[in-house]
Amino acid sequence: MFKNLLAILFCFLTILTGSAQNEAEFFTQADTFFNTYVENGSVDYKSIVKDPTSINELLDTAKKISISKDNRADYQAFWINGYNLLVIKSIVDNYPIKSPLDKAGFFELKKHEIGGEKITLNDIEHKMLRAIFPREPRFHFVLVCAGLGCPPIINKAYLPNTLDIQLEKQTSLAMNNPEFIQVDKKRVRISQIFEWYKSDFTKDGKRLVDFINQYRTEKLPEKVKVSFYPYNWALNEKK
Repeated sequence: MFKNLLAILFCFLTILTGSAQNEAEFFTQADTFFNTYVENGSVDYKSIVKDPTSINELLDTAKKISISKDNRADYQAFWINGYNLLVIKSIVDNYPIKSPLDKAGFFELKKHEIGGEKITLNDIEHKMLRAIFPREPRFHFVLVCAGLGCPPIINKAYLPNTLDIQLEKQTSLAMNNPEFIQVDKKRVRISQIFEWYKSDFTKDGKRLVDFINQYRTEKLPEKVKVSFYPYNWALNEKK
């Protein structure tokens, strides 16, 4: 009986150790990948198409990882990186392509094997992240859909120990980017992200302007009226 318990405990510890090693390997590999193929918010898709080994190995590692949502930072960092990597992989698989929308079902139909799940990109965004953490609007500034209308992808991975700092930084950069928040005298035009996901930014009776002003150096007038400019779905490809 005692030997059986020891055997079960050994197996359990082996599984935990293997999972932790896969997770650490994933974040290290992801950081190297983004640093290699991302520059100034653009992705070098052509180079990845020529040699997709690194992204294929990275996503193979991601298939074996399972992180509890109770481990918030690890879980969020994993799925944010996973989303961005799968978007890149999907572009590579359909390259040459001018926009992710050129491929039917890019976000809502194509299923990917990752984190012990077989899910779509929309599932990752809406079910694995937004639904579980409904009071975290900063996801919208780190999940990159391959379109130029998105806040730019960064050349590093989102890591559990720096995640909150990275979320805060990317949100602040977006709110102070004159191309993302377009201010012309008394006229303010903002991304359709705020229109599509308005409820994420207006919790507890707040207005869109209230959220934006949390991060802006030069605050928008309190009673300013905002409009939404069309989303740019052109590919965020390195030229």
